Amino acid sequence: MKITLTLFFAVLCSVFAYSQDKAKKEVKTIEFKVLGNCDQCKKRIENAAFIKGVKNAVWNEETKMLKVIFRADKVDEQKIHDAVAKSGHQTEKSKANDTAYTELPDCCKYKDKDCHIK
Repeated sequence: MKITLTLFFAVLCSVFAYSQDKAKKEVKTIEFKVLGNCDQCKKRIENAAFIKGVKNAVWNEETKMLKVIFRADKVDEQKIHDAVAKSGHQTEKSKANDTAYTELPDCCKYKDKDCHIK
């Protein structure tokens, strides 16, 4: 009886440990608005979002939406927003770095164009 009970608890613990490990490696997909104007913006935004833990980042110039696939155990959503904002592009959750914004090419200066986060 002791052996059966011990074996039961060992199996239960290993299943619990496995489920926690699986949750840590969860892959998430998010989409959020990022201000920008052109192909140069697209490259810059996607490169900025591609930090450790991000599997894929694609920005749609027409909709201004950035789709990011990432590992939740490596990075969180706010870090992705912050990384993009450091490149000079404002997101829904992070204001663009002013110094980086002023260094953008003229065609990328979205504040001068009709481009707003709603």
